Amino acid sequence: MIVGTGVDIVDIARFERQLERAPRLRERLFVPHERRLPPRSLAARFAVKEAAAKALAAPPGMSWQDCWVTTDDHGAPRLHTTGTVEREQRRRGVRRWHVTISHDGGMAVAFVVAEGQEGNRND
Repeated sequence: MIVGTGVDIVDIARFERQLERAPRLRERLFVPHERRLPPRSLAARFAVKEAAAKALAAPPGMSWQDCWVTTDDHGAPRLHTTGTVEREQRRRGVRRWHVTISHDGGMAVAFVVAEGQEGNRND
């Protein structure tokens, strides 16, 4: 059962300028292993975080540090959660995340599907 979906798009050049203007933004938005990635990848990961928040109905108090993205050997993204995001994930009955990311024309887009079990939704 689909619990929620989210999509987000980020202008990579604009995101890179924001990172340059506010160096602490990298630390606020990303976990340590994400911070060393190039701006294009950071923009895509930020789009995933935004899309995940939308899939969870944008819970108040969500910490950007409580969700992050890794990729497998083939480049497929995987969403990980902890803390504030994991609590909302459990409250809503999300058991599995489906994530896709794409880059084109200076934009990064992410689509996230939060999947749960039938009858397991707690809202």
